[in-house]
Parts: sequence; structure tokens; C-alpha cells
Amino acid sequence: MAPTAPHLFDEILEEIFLRLPTPAGLARASTASPRFRRIIAERSFLRRFRALHPPPLLGLAIDKGGFHPAEEHHPSAPLARALADAADFSYSFVPKPDKAWLTPWYLRDVRDRRILLECSCRFDIDPVFTNLAVCDPLSRRYVLLPPIPEEMTVQQERLVEFAPMLVPIGEEEEETSFRVICTPRYKSKLVMFVFSSITGQWCIAASPSWSSLGIVEPPCNGLSHFNYVRGCFYWPALWKDKLLMLDTRLMEFSIVNILTGYHVQLINQPGQSVCMSTIVDGTEGALEMFTLVGSYSYATFHLYHTTQQNNGESPKEWQLKNVIALPPQCHYFAVGATERFLFLRCIRIAQWDDNAHGLLPEDNEFDLFSLDVKTSELKKVCRAKHYYPPNLVHSYFGFPPSLSKPSL
Repeated sequence: MAPTAPHLFDEILEEIFLRLPTPAGLARASTASPRFRRIIAERSFLRRFRALHPPPLLGLAIDKGGFHPAEEHHPSAPLARALADAADFSYSFVPKPDKAWLTPWYLRDVRDRRILLECSCRFDIDPVFTNLAVCDPLSRRYVLLPPIPEEMTVQQERLVEFAPMLVPIGEEEEETSFRVICTPRYKSKLVMFVFSSITGQWCIAASPSWSSLGIVEPPCNGLSHFNYVRGCFYWPALWKDKLLMLDTRLMEFSIVNILTGYHVQLINQPGQSVCMSTIVDGTEGALEMFTLVGSYSYATFHLYHTTQQNNGESPKEWQLKNVIALPPQCHYFAVGATERFLFLRCIRIAQWDDNAHGLLPEDNEFDLFSLDVKTSELKKVCRAKHYYPPNLVHSYFGFPPSLSKPSL
């Protein structure tokens, strides 16, 4: 009998490895032999494995508060410790522009194991365009982005707000490529600047006026608060009754009306405050939302889970799917979301200062929880220090360091 060809044996091993239930099991298999390690470390194999086994949540990063790995009670704790030991989340390997008035690098977004960093002037009162970099804290590789060309910005109005974000890798894109979108907001319009790592250049992808979107200028800032779902960014904090949406496949802005169906009833509940709405990925591709509603006087909070349904010829309306009662005697704040999880900051009532509407001065730590949007399971991820003003929380998903290849 002829021996099995080596490439066929490798293919059989791939199929076996794909059936391992967890990334931790895959990491252990990779240490068994050099051949196993070579097969498992291939990008093509890891892409297939990720499609079947979404990478676990390893920790949470706060804009100016560092990285917080999942703690002992969390199922990802061993992998999170391995990541924290191997990676540099102080970003000391990224050279800072040689200017004394600039801040250290701080985090603005996390996606596909990449971190988008910003370095700004310590003394700027008005919004300005800042220095940006993209890095991989595990491999310690980085890319310093060039400034947005002055000829693209000089013709614009006075800047009101500026927010950069990372675009997730597309299915057909190289894993080492990336794009950064910057959405400066002006009094009469939005502009979308896009940087591509392939060309190494910025371009203007869109520049709609508020009137062309059928709306007036937002009454408050909120571009830093966004969610990403199935190719689209959503901004929930600009208006109470609308969302700004950016479709990254078409590179087009549009408006989503959220004040329909059950949401009309939701905002009119007596004695309750609507704290924050967050877009998530629903079942069968539906757009769904979690709205945090509660009373700070009584420390009772609920999450209202709604879904946008299309009733025949009528416009899509929001319908109630579930109501989740959060553990009592705590104040909750929605601080971030992914397609799989909603993240909540929890301050126990014993830590709460009614006068400051926040933590007591002598107690500057809070708990961070994740809510699985499919199962509604609430888990404590970690404990973190409070920073003022309260910053956004970004999730870090990934495989064990032994299975990770540089993302840049």
C-alpha cells in the first residue's frame, strides 16, 4: 500500500484541528510537534478556525486607562493572562513625535487585534486633527500614519468634533492590511477621510451636508461613541430619536429613525431615564438594540432588547424582544459594544456620590461586565480604575499568543 502523501496528511490534520472545541485546546495541540505548530499557525487555517470558533474575549481596554485582562472568574482568564504577559499595552515601542507639548499615545479604537492610537496637544481647547498610529501590542509592530494633507482640510469650516476609527478586515482583504476612517464634523456637514495601508495615503470618501441627509446639525457631540455591526458604524449619541449610520462597503452616510414602534413607549416611562441605546447584531441579520433604562434614585436598571422588523409595506418598526433586569443596588452605564457583547460599567450603591453623580472620591474603581447579546448572560470581566471624564471601553478579542501572527 502506497504511503499517504504529506499534503493529504496535513489536510486530514487540519480537519481534526478545526473540530477542537476551544482556542485553548488548539494552543495545546500546537505545542505537540513542529508539524502541528506549522499547520495551526498558517493564516488560511486560522481564518477557517475563526469562522467556526469566534475568538474569545481576552480583556477590555480603556481610552486612557490601559488594558485590563479578564480576571480569574472569567472563562478566558488563562488566555488573558498569557496575552497580558506577552504584549505591551503601554505602547512604549511606538515612537512619539518629538514635541514636548504632545500627550503620550492613548487608545482610540481596537479591532482585529490592532490598536488605533492618538497623540494630541496637551493644551488644545478646540478640536484639532491629531497624530495617529496603528499598532499590534503583541508583535510590537506599528505604522505611523501621515497627517491628513492640509489641502484636504484647509477648505473646510471650523472643526467641531473629530473621531478616528479602525475598519475591520474584509473577507477578501489581506490580514496585514488595514484602513482608518476619520469623521470630522463641521457646522454644516460631515467629511469622511480614509487612510489605506496599501496606498499609504488619505483620501476624501464622502462629504455630505446635514441638509442632504434630511436632518439639522446634531445638538451635542457624540462621534466618539460608536458601534460596529455587519459592515456599518452607528452613532447613537448625536440625537435622541435618530442614529447616524456609515456603510463602509458603500462609503455612504445615512440616518436611521429609532423613534418608531415600541421605542415611542420606551422613552415615555414615568420616573425612568433612558441612559443609552446601543446597536447590536441580531438573529438572522436583523438590526437589534439594547436600551439602558433606570432610576438613579432607586438604583434599579433594566435593559430593553428591541428588534427592527419590517411589517409588509410599512416602514421598519422597533418591537420589544426582551427585558433584562440588572442586579440591584448598582448604577449602570453602557460603555461599549461589539457584534456579540454589550459592555456595562457598574458602580455599587455604596460607592455612589449623589452630589457628584459618580464615584466617591476615596473609591476610584468600578466593575466592568459583558452581556452576551444572544443569551443575555451577564458576566463580570474585570475591575478598572475610574478616569475623568469617563472614557469608552474597547474589547480585545483574540487567540492565545502562541497562535497569533503579527497583524501588521
